[in-house]
Order: sequence, then C-alpha cells, then structure tokens
Amino acid sequence: MSRTLIILLALAACLEPYCSWGAAGADAFRRAAEQGDAKAQFSLGWCYSKGEGVAKDTQTAVAWYRKAAEQGDMAAQYALGACYFCGDGVGKDEAEAVNWYRKAADRGHLEAQGLLAMCYAYGCGVAEDKAEAARWYRKAAEQGNAGAQYSLGACYAAGTGVVRDEAEAMRWYRKAAEQGYALAREALKELQVK
Repeated sequence: MSRTLIILLALAACLEPYCSWGAAGADAFRRAAEQGDAKAQFSLGWCYSKGEGVAKDTQTAVAWYRKAAEQGDMAAQYALGACYFCGDGVGKDEAEAVNWYRKAADRGHLEAQGLLAMCYAYGCGVAEDKAEAARWYRKAAEQGNAGAQYSLGACYAAGTGVVRDEAEAMRWYRKAAEQGYALAREALKELQVK
C-alpha cells in the first residue's frame, strides 16, 4: 500500500455519513457546543468541514473538533487526526495526526485503529514498526473491519510483524472475504493454489 493510498484513506476519515441538517441543525449544534457539549462540538465541526448549514470553514471545523477531542470524544479525535494528516484546516503534521488517531484508537474507534496500523506499517508520522502495525490491525480486525482483516491476513501470509502462519492468514482472509472484500478473495485463491 502506498503513502498516497494512506493519505486518501485519511482524507475519507472526515467523511462521516450524516444526514443533511441545514442551518437549523447547525444553529442547534452551536447552542449546545457553546455550552460545552462534546458531541455537539464535533457535529458543529463537521458542519463547518462540509459547509452544512454554515459557510465551509475548515479552520473553524478544526477548532470545534479540538474542543470535542480534548473532552475525549473519539469521533472528534479521529477527525482531528485526519485534518492533521491531510493538512485540512491546520498545518499538515503526520506525527500530530498519529497522536490523535492513537487517542481515538485506544478508546476503540475502529477506523482510527486501522489508520494507526497503516501509519505504523508505512512509517507515516511514526517510526515504521511492523509488529505494532499488526497489533493495531488485529484490534480493528477483531471488531469486524474487513480491510484490517485482510491486512492482518497479509501480515500472517508474509510473516510481517508476526510469525508467518498460513492457516492464520487464511482465517483472516476468509473473514474479510465473507464481507465481500475482493482483495481477500484473491488472496485466499492464491494461498489455496500453493
């Protein structure tokens, strides 16, 4: 996987699937956010990042994400990490992105765990560490993330960060394939041909 793909995945991190709230929704979030409600702060940040009910302003989005993230909101921690990774509304800083991804990942945020694994696998914002990458892939894989299941399978197939184990590789590839992950289906075929 290339650095470019990791960057594209991080860009997608801020694309949480929300409904259209419009100006009334943004106003309601603002009132609650100004009272210190972390979920409302995150949601208002999202509104600013997408221009939903307010003028698009990524710097203001980052400010609201930060308020929520500092209160421990894992979705905001993840979104703030993505902003740092991509330089969206804030200076690009992969190390700071990893810091925020780790906070969210430690609290169980599935996507943050997967992106943190990739950061360790490819040395983005942190020293490359294949064993640590495999550890984070496992956390996301155990929560059902098909991409992480595939990546963990690949770790076992190649012995990258873990002891090489084809049976374990097949187990994780199968889990990903059962969710429709095409690369996992191909990897299973390749292992079965050996």
